Formats: sequence, structure tokens, C-alpha cells
Amino acid sequence: MAKKSPIAPNTQERREDAPPAWAEVQDGLAATSGLALLLVDGHQPPAVVVSNNNSICRAFQTSPEHVKLCDPYCGVAHAEAMKAGGTVKYKCHAGLQCFAKPVELGSRRKLAVIGGRAFTKGTDYKQLIERFRSGDLQSLGSDDTFANVIFSEPQRLDELAERIERTTARFHSASSNGSDKTKTKTPPEPVLVAAPPPASAGPDLEQEVRRLRGKLEHRSRVDTSLQHFLERISCADPAKTYNSIVNHSKELLQSERASLLVLDESSNELILKAASGLTTDPAKVSPIRVGEGVAGQVIDTGKPIVVSDLRYEGYKPASSERRYKTNSFISFPIVIGDRKVGVLNITDRSSGRAFDEVDLELLEMIGPQLALALEAAEWQERATEFQVRSITDPLTTLTNRRYLEERLTEELNRSKRYDYPMSFLMIDIDDFKTYNDKNGHQAGDLALQMTAHCLKSGLRAADVATRYGGEEFCILLPQTGLAEAGAIAERIRQRVSTTDFPHGKSQPLGRVTISIGVSTFSSLVNTSENIIAAADRALYEAKNNGKDRVVFFGNESAGNPQV
Repeated sequence: MAKKSPIAPNTQERREDAPPAWAEVQDGLAATSGLALLLVDGHQPPAVVVSNNNSICRAFQTSPEHVKLCDPYCGVAHAEAMKAGGTVKYKCHAGLQCFAKPVELGSRRKLAVIGGRAFTKGTDYKQLIERFRSGDLQSLGSDDTFANVIFSEPQRLDELAERIERTTARFHSASSNGSDKTKTKTPPEPVLVAAPPPASAGPDLEQEVRRLRGKLEHRSRVDTSLQHFLERISCADPAKTYNSIVNHSKELLQSERASLLVLDESSNELILKAASGLTTDPAKVSPIRVGEGVAGQVIDTGKPIVVSDLRYEGYKPASSERRYKTNSFISFPIVIGDRKVGVLNITDRSSGRAFDEVDLELLEMIGPQLALALEAAEWQERATEFQVRSITDPLTTLTNRRYLEERLTEELNRSKRYDYPMSFLMIDIDDFKTYNDKNGHQAGDLALQMTAHCLKSGLRAADVATRYGGEEFCILLPQTGLAEAGAIAERIRQRVSTTDFPHGKSQPLGRVTISIGVSTFSSLVNTSENIIAAADRALYEAKNNGKDRVVFFGNESAGNPQV
């Protein structure tokens, strides 16, 4: 794993050097616009005041190794703005859209404001994510890097530049009328909201006001969702990640139904991982072959499909039992570099309106974050699978001795702390060597598998069945006293004895049988070694007394177990 570069505390500003009251004004402008703002008086970093900084910029500029990447852009933005005598626009190496403009605040004339630091295209963000994932920025990535990623429309940067112009003019005027030392605070530029129309307003004006108000609300919702999307969809549990992706994507696009399919590269099929709003049981949804259906076509081509009305665009409507409310949908491919990961389907917008290119742009903005979250979930699933394999006997699929030893210690500690009972079974297949020698190793393996199945089918959810080694098995029975353990042992013995093994009649007892030794937690049998040794001694007694039976270890009859 690449070594992560630490992100230092924010020492990139000198607020004490700012004109009086300007820091509060700038903070207000940044908060209401949702964009970054920096007041600078020369090369940046450092800045005089930093407001709502993009966390990606902060990561670059607090890394001694990577700050040089910003020098040709924000580093010289002050000089470029002064040279131009007006607003200059630029896109930095990270793909962030920015502007810089000279400002005059009181007697401070050689100041400039850097604004924006926002992604305006999904492709720019996707390219940067690839650099963090597998390119030149692998050593820089951390959770803090994506804590405040800013997205925007290009016109919002223009609007903010105009607001800066008006606000600094008023601020300069107020400072000039008083003095640079005045403590009077100039109010920030007010947030522009759509006011209620006057009583005489006609229907066209009312409609326009409603449209503007809806646009503002939509912009605010989208900004909030995008900035924290990766944080909200990333979970330690892969299943929770899948569900979070579906739910938050559905919320972002204000739809009622969404589904997430992940590509199984071994079978070349899309597997449904999560869904919301479906009328059918997700567990019953069959895998989709690559190239088949809408989702199969999307993953095959790597191109999204946006359908405003499937009736007029050549797509066959779904069966009526699905009960879709609209005929519009989006099917969006999730990719990491050249690797195809999955497909996100969104349909049934709450308002009934059709999906369009604006909705597709939103998905393109969150696409890299979806891909990162899915990649993390995939690694978590692989780690879980590896962990399961490391504690599982491959022949019988029971847990192995390593896992038993860990669980036995845990349960013993729990029994000691809370005075819970606990019992343990040691099981051996009678005359297994004879069975193996007569019938061959394949028949012996099958006998072991059949015995393991008998064990599992006779246990409760909390019980732990283990292949201890060879033809020996163990069962850990948490919170189980001696009498109940005996009943479980007898049930398992009978189940094996009545099971029709392929070569059972050739055994000395005329069938395949098992012997079981039972021990239980007590003041004398209170360590892992003693518990196992006691059950093993009882098993030895069962073998000596004719096999095919259950024998209990008792303190009075057998004394302390010796290990």
C-alpha cells in the first residue's frame, strides 16, 4: 500500500492581516455560494483569508511534495490578476475551475480574490480520481482529501465574481468614509432568493418565480449531496455500501426506484446487489448477461442510456406487474479507468417528470465516487472471503481448529464473567480407518462430508461445529449445561447412525457410527486445554465401552483431566 502523505493543520492563512471585518464578509459569500474564496496578497499559499476551501486544494497545498503542482495556477493567480487588471479565469492541474480578480479593500490596493475551485465537468473529476487511484497522486489520498469536494455550474462562478465586485465596492466605500481602523462590519452580499410576487403579478411572472425558487432549492440540495456523497455511501460492510449507493442516488435524482448491479467478471454477468422501490423480490432477480437487455447493453458499451419515454424510443415496456409509474429511466455505467464495474438504474421520478441530460450530468459528477465506493466494497468482500477461507475446512465446510481455539477462549471468558454454562463435544467416526482402507479415499472423503452434514443439521445457530483433524470433530455449545449437551449429542449420534452411507453395511457395526465425549465448564474444568482434554477422555471411554455411544466426563469418576 502506498504511504499516505499527512495533511497538516491549516496554517495556510493569516486572518489577523485581513482588513477589519472582511473575513466575516468573505466567509458569508463563500457559504451562500457554496464555492471557495481566498483573499491573497501575493503568491499562494499562504492566503490572507481562506473560506470554504476545496479539501482537494488543501491536500495539495499542505503537502510539501505536491504543492509545486499548484504553483503555475493558484500560485501565480495574484500576479496574473494584477497584470490583467481584471478577472482572469483558469482551470488548474486538478481540473478545478477558478477565477482571480484584483480587489481594493480600504487602503489595501494590492489584493486579489481567488474564487471557485470547483469541478464543473464530471470528466475532470473522473480524471483526478484516476490519478489518486493509480496515478501520480497515490501517496496523497486520505479521508480528509475528499471531505469537502466542490461541484458547480460554470455560471455560478461568474455570478460569484460579480458579487465580489459589488461587495468589495461597498466595503471599500464604507472603509473610505470611515477609516481603516473602523470596527463597523460591512454586511455580506445578500443571498439572492426568489421573493413572493406582488399581488398584481400575472401568471407568467408567478410561474417564473416558482421556477427560480425551485432552481435555487435544487441547486442547494445538489450542492449538499455532492460534497458529502462519497462519505455517505462508503461503509465498512459491503452490503451497506450497496444500499447506501442506491438510496442516496435515488434521493439525489428525486426518484422512487433505483437498483445497483455489479459485474461478476468470472461469469460475465451483472448481479443485483441492492434495490429500492422494486415490486419484485431482489433475491429472485436473475443475473443479466453482458450485452442483454438495457443494463447489459450499458455495461457492454460503457455508455449511459437516458430515455424520456420508452414508448417512443424503441424500448419494450416492462410487464404490468412491475407497476412502473413513468416511462422514463436512466441506466448509467460505473467504471474505474478501463474496467467496467457495474450499472446504476434510476426510474420513476417523484414529480413524474422525465429524466434528461441534466440528470445525466449529476450522475457523471458522482460516477467516480460510486466507482471508488464499489472498488472498496469489492476489496472488503474479498477480504471477508479470504478470512472465511482461512478458518474453514475445505472438505467439510465446517470451521477449522484455528477458529475453534479462538471461539473456545472467548466463550470460556464469557462463562467465567457471567457464570454461564458451556459444554463441549469431541466426536470420532468409529472404525474410520477400516472404512477408508476398504472403500478408498474418495469414499472416505464423502463419509466425512456426510458426517459433517449430520452435525450441522442437528445444531442451533450459536453452536460451533469444527473439523478437529482426520475423522475427529468438535462442537462448542455456548450457554449449554450438561443435560442439554447430552440431548444434543444423542440426537447427533442417532442421526449419523440412521444415515445411509454408501458402504455403511460393511462396517464392523453394520453401519457408520460415531462416539462422542462430553465435557462441561466447571470450577475444575475451566481452561481451553482442560475442556478439550476432558471431552477427549470421555471419548476414549466411549470407544473402550463399545463405540456408538455418548459418554460424559465427570469429576467424581474420572478426576481432573490432565493435559
